[in-house]
Amino acid sequence: MLVKICGLRRAEDISYVNEALPDHAGFILSPGFRRSISADQFSSLSSLLDKRIKAVGVFVDEDIKNVLALSDKLDVIQLHGSENAEYISNLRDSFSGEIWKAVRASSPEEIERADKLGADKLLIDSYVKGLVGGTGKTADTDIINTAVFETPFFLAGGISAENVSELTSLTMPVGVDASGSVETDGYKDKDKILTLVKTVRNLTNSEMRDPNE
Repeated sequence: MLVKICGLRRAEDISYVNEALPDHAGFILSPGFRRSISADQFSSLSSLLDKRIKAVGVFVDEDIKNVLALSDKLDVIQLHGSENAEYISNLRDSFSGEIWKAVRASSPEEIERADKLGADKLLIDSYVKGLVGGTGKTADTDIINTAVFETPFFLAGGISAENVSELTSLTMPVGVDASGSVETDGYKDKDKILTLVKTVRNLTNSEMRDPNE
């Protein structure tokens, strides 16, 4: 199972993920959110990121020109707004990496609509009215399991070392995304990041182990 640590803002955050080695590191590149960073900050931080970790740029209803201006430093573009199939198709014309579409699990139909947009992966997050993410609330697993969809997905929303085993066993995602749950007092916490990544790695290893051993 893959792991993404999102909302990195400081050089210390980069040092934490470089030690933990999750599969993906996320940066909020649209303005107006608590964990947003500027293009210059992203350029500086991404240069420090271990090359084994894929950089994910998170955008919310951003002009495609602004997204592509940063795309040369990105492995994945994550869309967290109301972007449609045409937007994703146009973005794909100029970007060779993966495109993920975030969807808030407000209903099975919402997930099913996102499934048809042509993204490489979905990121299924919890639904809280008026918020686009970072709620710290776990997603409704019943809604996810009721939805009929084919796109592989990351599970987001309150993912922690304490609940990741239960939540992933209920929903079977290809990966998990954590942000606020690996923070203390609003800042990334090295121990929480290390513990979450280690927990997921242990889960993955146990799934791969021969049950007859």
